[in-house]
Amino acid sequence: MSDDAIPAATLVVMREVSAGPPELLMVTRTRGMAFAGGAMVFPGGRIDAADHDLGGDAMAAAKIAAIRETMEETGFPVGLAPPPAAPRPLQDALHDGAPFSDVLGDHGIVLDLEALTPFARWRPAFHQTRIFDTHFFIARAPEGNWPLHPQPGECEHAEWLGGAAVLERIARGEASAIFPTVRNLERLARYSSFEEARADALAHRGETISPWVEEIDGEKWIRIPDHLGYPVTRERLTSAVRA
Repeated sequence: MSDDAIPAATLVVMREVSAGPPELLMVTRTRGMAFAGGAMVFPGGRIDAADHDLGGDAMAAAKIAAIRETMEETGFPVGLAPPPAAPRPLQDALHDGAPFSDVLGDHGIVLDLEALTPFARWRPAFHQTRIFDTHFFIARAPEGNWPLHPQPGECEHAEWLGGAAVLERIARGEASAIFPTVRNLERLARYSSFEEARADALAHRGETISPWVEEIDGEKWIRIPDHLGYPVTRERLTSAVRA
């Protein structure tokens, strides 16, 4: 396993709906990007030094990065107290390079890190140009109706979809997603509420997932552990998208 893995964080925002399972906030990365170009992902990105300065410890920094990246990529306010009535100026300020701490202070907003629950941690061990050590968090979408604004140059689309709907789109060939995203979508698609997702997250926390390749009946498969709450724990190497 490489010691050069890039610390990263991603946020699964779950929005309760009147009928059916929660919807998930998904973005489609701009085609041509070095990592997962054109793929559907959850909002997220690298954990910066400023996130550590603001958070004070590694877990807080990861949560802050997840909140900041979600605001940058979609304009959606989560993990903020109070949620801003008009999030667009915050998003624009971040795009202009303003430090997140200054943006929060200028708008009288504080971070609500307790709104984020650790869901999983993935750190691939494959030989790739970029390896991310990624914390996945889940959070309930705050009440309100905020339009989504995909970040130019980073995201082509931002939308709300049920986990099963995203998987169906991928299965039809209308979208693509990398191996960790697909496995997490399969897990998320089983939940009927945010509280059910949170309970499962708390029951399976603490172990970093590092997929490995295993030969089964003459075929190579990418595998993950069977005891971490994922309904599907393997995929043929030939079909798995890793970057």
